Amino acid sequence: MEETKVTIHDLVDNTNIRPYYGKEYMSERRVVETEISRPGLELAGYFDYYPSTRVQLFGQTETSYAQTMTPENRYRILSKMCTAQTPAFVFSRGIQPSMEMRRAANEHRIPILGSPLTTTRVSNIITQYFEKVLSPRQSIHGVLVDVYGLGILIKGDSGIGKSETALELVKSGHRLVADDRVDVYQQNEHTLVGEAPEILKNMMEVRGIGIIDVMNLFGAGAVRTSMEISLIINLKSWSEKVNYERIGSDTQTEQIFDVSVPAITIPVKVGRNIANIIEVAAMDYRSKKMGYDAAARFEDKLTGLIQQNSESDLEK
Repeated sequence: MEETKVTIHDLVDNTNIRPYYGKEYMSERRVVETEISRPGLELAGYFDYYPSTRVQLFGQTETSYAQTMTPENRYRILSKMCTAQTPAFVFSRGIQPSMEMRRAANEHRIPILGSPLTTTRVSNIITQYFEKVLSPRQSIHGVLVDVYGLGILIKGDSGIGKSETALELVKSGHRLVADDRVDVYQQNEHTLVGEAPEILKNMMEVRGIGIIDVMNLFGAGAVRTSMEISLIINLKSWSEKVNYERIGSDTQTEQIFDVSVPAITIPVKVGRNIANIIEVAAMDYRSKKMGYDAAARFEDKLTGLIQQNSESDLEK
Protein backbone atom coordinates (compact mmCIF):
# COMPACT_ATOMS: atom_id res chain seq x y z
CA MET A 1 0.00 0.00 0.00
CA GLU A 2 1.43 3.38 -1.02
CA GLU A 3 2.33 5.65 1.88
CA THR A 4 0.03 8.63 2.27
CA LYS A 5 1.93 11.90 2.32
CA VAL A 6 0.21 14.65 4.28
CA THR A 7 1.76 18.00 5.10
CA ILE A 8 0.71 20.97 7.19
CA HIS A 9 0.05 22.74 3.89
CA ASP A 10 -2.63 20.10 3.17
CA LEU A 11 -4.19 20.72 6.60
CA VAL A 12 -4.45 24.45 5.94
CA ASP A 13 -5.85 23.92 2.44
CA ASN A 14 -8.60 21.58 3.65
CA THR A 15 -9.70 23.09 6.97
CA ASN A 16 -10.38 26.51 8.46
CA ILE A 17 -7.09 26.43 10.39
CA ARG A 18 -4.98 29.37 9.21
CA PRO A 19 -1.24 30.10 9.27
CA TYR A 20 0.02 32.76 11.68
CA TYR A 21 3.76 32.47 11.13
CA GLY A 22 6.11 30.25 9.14
CA LYS A 23 3.85 29.78 6.15
CA GLU A 24 6.92 29.01 4.05
CA TYR A 25 7.64 25.93 6.23
CA MET A 26 4.23 24.26 5.85
CA SER A 27 5.06 22.12 2.79
CA GLU A 28 8.14 20.59 4.41
CA ARG A 29 6.40 19.55 7.64
CA ARG A 30 4.98 16.02 7.32
CA VAL A 31 2.20 14.55 9.47
CA VAL A 32 2.41 10.87 10.42
CA GLU A 33 -0.06 10.60 13.34
CA THR A 34 -3.78 11.29 13.56
CA GLU A 35 -3.59 12.17 17.27
CA ILE A 36 -2.72 15.65 18.52
CA SER A 37 -0.99 16.70 21.74
CA ARG A 38 -1.84 19.34 24.33
CA PRO A 39 1.59 19.93 25.92
CA GLY A 40 0.75 20.58 29.55
CA LEU A 41 3.38 18.27 31.06
CA GLU A 42 6.01 19.48 28.64
CA LEU A 43 5.45 23.11 29.65
CA ALA A 44 6.05 21.96 33.22
CA GLY A 45 9.38 20.50 32.10
CA TYR A 46 8.51 16.79 31.81
CA PHE A 47 9.75 15.47 28.44
CA ASP A 48 10.21 11.74 29.08
CA TYR A 49 7.22 10.83 26.88
CA TYR A 50 6.96 13.90 24.70
CA PRO A 51 4.96 12.97 21.52
CA SER A 52 7.11 15.09 19.23
CA THR A 53 5.57 13.72 16.01
CA ARG A 54 2.12 15.12 16.83
CA VAL A 55 0.66 18.56 16.16
CA GLN A 56 0.97 20.56 19.40
CA LEU A 57 -2.27 22.35 20.32
CA PHE A 58 -2.26 25.34 22.72
CA GLY A 59 -5.52 26.39 24.33
CA GLN A 60 -6.30 28.83 27.10
CA THR A 61 -4.89 26.51 29.79
CA GLU A 62 -1.50 25.95 28.14
CA THR A 63 -1.12 29.60 27.17
CA SER A 64 -2.04 30.87 30.65
CA TYR A 65 0.48 28.55 32.26
CA ALA A 66 3.22 29.59 29.82
CA GLN A 67 2.60 33.24 30.71
CA THR A 68 3.53 32.55 34.34
CA MET A 69 7.05 31.55 33.26
CA THR A 70 9.95 33.95 32.81
CA PRO A 71 10.73 34.79 29.18
CA GLU A 72 14.04 32.88 29.42
CA ASN A 73 12.45 29.74 30.81
CA ARG A 74 9.56 29.97 28.36
CA TYR A 75 11.96 30.17 25.42
CA ARG A 76 14.00 27.26 26.78
CA ILE A 77 10.96 25.00 27.16
CA LEU A 78 9.46 25.94 23.80
CA SER A 79 12.78 25.40 22.06
CA LYS A 80 12.93 21.92 23.56
CA MET A 81 9.47 21.23 22.09
CA CYS A 82 10.76 22.09 18.61
CA THR A 83 12.11 18.91 17.04
CA ALA A 84 12.79 17.80 13.49
CA GLN A 85 9.57 15.73 13.61
CA THR A 86 7.21 18.32 15.14
CA PRO A 87 4.65 19.19 12.42
CA ALA A 88 3.24 22.48 13.77
CA PHE A 89 2.05 24.50 16.73
CA VAL A 90 -1.64 25.45 16.71
CA PHE A 91 -3.39 28.07 18.86
CA SER A 92 -7.16 28.08 19.48
CA ARG A 93 -9.55 30.87 20.54
CA GLY A 94 -7.66 33.44 18.46
CA ILE A 95 -4.77 33.38 20.96
CA GLN A 96 -1.59 34.93 19.59
CA PRO A 97 1.72 33.14 20.18
CA SER A 98 4.30 34.76 22.42
CA MET A 99 7.49 36.30 21.10
CA GLU A 100 9.43 33.35 22.54
CA MET A 101 7.21 30.90 20.69
CA ARG A 102 7.66 32.75 17.39
CA ARG A 103 11.43 32.86 17.92
CA ALA A 104 11.78 29.16 18.80
CA ALA A 105 9.48 28.00 15.98
CA ASN A 106 11.22 30.17 13.38
CA GLU A 107 14.66 28.92 14.41
CA HIS A 108 13.50 25.31 13.85
CA ARG A 109 11.38 26.07 10.74
CA ILE A 110 8.09 25.02 12.35
CA PRO A 111 4.86 26.76 11.25
CA ILE A 112 2.47 28.30 13.76
CA LEU A 113 -1.24 28.04 12.97
CA GLY A 114 -4.36 29.34 14.66
CA SER A 115 -8.14 29.53 14.73
CA PRO A 116 -10.77 31.61 16.55
CA LEU A 117 -12.67 28.42 17.43
CA THR A 118 -12.65 26.72 20.83
CA THR A 119 -9.87 24.31 21.69
CA THR A 120 -12.18 21.28 21.57
CA ARG A 121 -13.52 22.29 18.17
CA VAL A 122 -10.05 22.87 16.75
CA SER A 123 -8.94 19.50 18.12
CA ASN A 124 -11.90 17.76 16.47
CA ILE A 125 -11.32 19.43 13.10
CA ILE A 126 -7.64 18.49 12.98
CA THR A 127 -8.18 14.93 14.23
CA GLN A 128 -11.05 14.22 11.82
CA TYR A 129 -9.05 15.51 8.87
CA PHE A 130 -5.98 13.43 9.74
CA GLU A 131 -8.11 10.33 10.36
CA LYS A 132 -9.65 10.73 6.92
CA VAL A 133 -6.46 11.25 4.94
CA LEU A 134 -4.11 8.99 6.93
CA SER A 135 -6.42 5.99 7.32
CA PRO A 136 -5.74 2.91 5.14
CA ARG A 137 -7.93 2.85 2.04
CA GLN A 138 -9.43 0.07 -0.02
CA SER A 139 -10.94 0.43 -3.48
CA ILE A 140 -14.07 -1.71 -3.87
CA HIS A 141 -15.87 -2.45 -7.13
CA GLY A 142 -19.44 -1.42 -6.54
CA VAL A 143 -21.91 1.42 -6.12
CA LEU A 144 -22.56 3.43 -2.96
CA VAL A 145 -25.92 5.16 -2.54
CA ASP A 146 -27.64 7.04 0.25
CA VAL A 147 -31.04 5.39 0.73
CA TYR A 148 -33.22 6.89 3.47
CA GLY A 149 -30.08 8.18 5.19
CA LEU A 150 -28.30 4.83 5.12
CA GLY A 151 -25.17 4.13 3.11
CA ILE A 152 -25.92 1.09 0.94
CA LEU A 153 -22.94 -0.51 -0.83
CA ILE A 154 -24.20 -2.47 -3.85
CA LYS A 155 -21.81 -5.16 -5.07
CA GLY A 156 -22.02 -7.77 -7.81
CA ASP A 157 -20.49 -9.06 -11.00
CA SER A 158 -19.91 -6.67 -13.87
CA GLY A 159 -23.06 -6.21 -15.96
CA ILE A 160 -25.51 -7.44 -13.32
CA GLY A 161 -27.18 -4.01 -13.07
CA LYS A 162 -25.57 -2.15 -10.18
CA SER A 163 -25.45 1.22 -11.94
CA GLU A 164 -28.92 0.85 -13.44
CA THR A 165 -30.30 0.05 -9.98
CA ALA A 166 -28.52 3.09 -8.53
CA LEU A 167 -29.91 5.26 -11.32
CA GLU A 168 -33.46 4.14 -10.50
CA LEU A 169 -32.81 4.91 -6.83
CA VAL A 170 -31.57 8.41 -7.74
CA LYS A 171 -34.69 8.99 -9.84
CA SER A 172 -36.74 7.99 -6.77
CA GLY A 173 -35.10 10.75 -4.71
CA HIS A 174 -32.12 8.95 -3.17
CA ARG A 175 -28.51 10.12 -3.58
CA LEU A 176 -25.47 8.77 -5.38
CA VAL A 177 -22.13 8.71 -3.58
CA ALA A 178 -19.96 6.64 -5.94
CA ASP A 179 -20.42 4.50 -9.02
CA ASP A 180 -18.17 1.69 -10.29
CA ARG A 181 -15.41 2.26 -7.72
CA VAL A 182 -15.81 3.14 -4.06
CA ASP A 183 -12.85 4.31 -1.99
CA VAL A 184 -13.41 3.01 1.55
CA TYR A 185 -11.54 3.99 4.71
CA GLN A 186 -12.05 3.17 8.38
CA GLN A 187 -13.00 6.29 10.33
CA ASN A 188 -12.97 4.60 13.74
CA GLU A 189 -13.36 1.12 15.23
CA HIS A 190 -17.06 0.97 14.27
CA THR A 191 -17.35 3.14 11.16
CA LEU A 192 -16.48 2.74 7.49
CA VAL A 193 -16.81 5.67 5.13
CA GLY A 194 -17.03 5.45 1.34
CA GLU A 195 -16.50 8.12 -1.28
CA ALA A 196 -15.87 8.40 -5.01
CA PRO A 197 -12.38 8.82 -6.46
CA GLU A 198 -11.88 12.42 -7.54
CA ILE A 199 -12.16 11.64 -11.24
CA LEU A 200 -15.48 9.77 -10.79
CA LYS A 201 -17.30 12.20 -8.46
CA ASN A 202 -20.95 12.68 -9.48
CA MET A 203 -20.39 10.46 -12.52
CA MET A 204 -22.20 7.25 -13.48
CA GLU A 205 -21.75 4.79 -16.34
CA VAL A 206 -24.95 3.57 -17.98
CA ARG A 207 -24.41 0.92 -20.63
CA GLY A 208 -25.81 2.06 -23.95
CA ILE A 209 -25.61 5.74 -22.99
CA GLY A 210 -22.15 6.11 -21.53
CA ILE A 211 -20.96 8.44 -18.78
CA ILE A 212 -23.56 10.79 -17.29
CA ASP A 213 -23.16 13.61 -14.76
CA VAL A 214 -25.77 12.86 -12.09
CA MET A 215 -25.57 16.29 -10.46
CA ASN A 216 -26.00 18.06 -13.80
CA LEU A 217 -29.03 15.93 -14.76
CA PHE A 218 -30.80 15.59 -11.40
CA GLY A 219 -29.48 18.49 -9.33
CA ALA A 220 -27.16 18.92 -6.35
CA GLY A 221 -29.63 17.07 -4.10
CA ALA A 222 -29.03 13.85 -6.04
CA VAL A 223 -25.42 13.41 -4.93
CA ARG A 224 -23.29 13.53 -1.80
CA THR A 225 -19.51 13.42 -1.38
CA SER A 226 -19.18 10.65 1.22
CA MET A 227 -21.30 8.32 3.34
CA GLU A 228 -20.95 5.90 6.22
CA ILE A 229 -21.46 2.34 4.96
CA SER A 230 -24.33 0.75 6.91
CA LEU A 231 -25.32 -2.21 4.74
CA ILE A 232 -23.83 -4.27 1.91
CA ILE A 233 -26.14 -5.71 -0.74
CA ASN A 234 -24.72 -8.39 -3.03
CA LEU A 235 -26.55 -8.83 -6.33
CA LYS A 236 -26.38 -12.41 -7.65
CA SER A 237 -27.82 -13.92 -10.82
CA TRP A 238 -30.87 -16.03 -9.99
CA SER A 239 -30.20 -19.78 -9.85
CA GLU A 240 -32.80 -22.48 -9.26
CA LYS A 241 -30.12 -24.53 -7.53
CA VAL A 242 -29.64 -21.98 -4.74
CA ASN A 243 -31.88 -21.93 -1.68
CA TYR A 244 -32.22 -18.20 -1.04
CA GLU A 245 -33.09 -16.70 2.34
CA ARG A 246 -36.87 -16.43 2.73
CA ILE A 247 -37.37 -15.52 6.38
CA GLY A 248 -34.38 -13.30 7.09
CA SER A 249 -33.35 -14.88 10.36
CA ASP A 250 -29.80 -15.66 9.21
CA THR A 251 -27.42 -12.75 9.83
CA GLN A 252 -24.69 -12.21 7.24
CA THR A 253 -21.72 -9.89 7.60
CA GLU A 254 -18.70 -8.91 5.54
CA GLN A 255 -15.39 -7.80 7.00
CA ILE A 256 -13.78 -4.62 5.68
CA PHE A 257 -10.67 -3.64 7.61
CA ASP A 258 -11.65 -4.15 11.28
CA VAL A 259 -15.39 -3.55 10.81
CA SER A 260 -18.07 -6.22 10.27
CA VAL A 261 -20.80 -4.82 8.02
CA PRO A 262 -24.28 -6.43 7.76
CA ALA A 263 -24.80 -7.96 4.32
CA ILE A 264 -27.74 -9.21 2.24
CA THR A 265 -27.73 -11.27 -0.95
CA ILE A 266 -30.46 -10.40 -3.47
CA PRO A 267 -31.03 -12.71 -6.48
CA VAL A 268 -31.52 -10.87 -9.76
CA LYS A 269 -33.79 -12.00 -12.60
CA VAL A 270 -36.16 -10.47 -15.11
CA GLY A 271 -39.23 -8.98 -13.49
CA ARG A 272 -37.69 -8.21 -10.09
CA ASN A 273 -37.52 -4.50 -9.24
CA ILE A 274 -34.17 -4.45 -7.45
CA ALA A 275 -34.37 -0.75 -6.60
CA ASN A 276 -37.65 -1.28 -4.74
CA ILE A 277 -36.20 -4.28 -2.91
CA ILE A 278 -33.18 -2.23 -1.83
CA GLU A 279 -35.48 0.49 -0.51
CA VAL A 280 -37.34 -2.13 1.55
CA ALA A 281 -34.03 -3.62 2.71
CA ALA A 282 -32.94 -0.19 3.95
CA MET A 283 -36.21 0.34 5.82
CA ASP A 284 -36.02 -3.15 7.32
CA TYR A 285 -32.43 -2.55 8.45
CA ARG A 286 -33.45 0.71 10.13
CA SER A 287 -36.38 -1.06 11.78
CA LYS A 288 -34.04 -3.72 13.21
CA LYS A 289 -31.69 -1.02 14.52
CA MET A 290 -34.68 0.47 16.34
CA GLY A 291 -35.44 -2.89 17.96
CA TYR A 292 -38.12 -4.39 15.71
CA ASP A 293 -37.17 -7.62 13.91
CA ALA A 294 -39.93 -8.94 11.66
CA ALA A 295 -38.20 -12.32 11.17
CA ALA A 296 -37.83 -12.82 14.92
CA ARG A 297 -41.46 -11.81 15.46
CA PHE A 298 -42.59 -14.29 12.78
CA GLU A 299 -40.57 -17.11 14.37
CA ASP A 300 -42.05 -16.29 17.80
CA LYS A 301 -45.58 -16.43 16.37
CA LEU A 302 -44.77 -19.67 14.55
CA THR A 303 -43.41 -21.23 17.74
CA GLY A 304 -46.51 -20.12 19.61
CA LEU A 305 -48.77 -21.58 16.94
CA ILE A 306 -46.93 -24.93 17.01
CA GLN A 307 -47.15 -25.04 20.80
CA GLN A 308 -50.86 -24.18 20.68
CA ASN A 309 -51.55 -26.94 18.14
CA SER A 310 -49.55 -29.44 20.21
CA GLU A 311 -51.61 -28.62 23.30
CA SER A 312 -54.82 -29.00 21.29
CA ASP A 313 -53.73 -32.44 20.06
CA LEU A 314 -52.98 -33.51 23.63
CA GLU A 315 -56.41 -32.44 24.81
CA LYS A 316 -57.98 -34.60 22.15
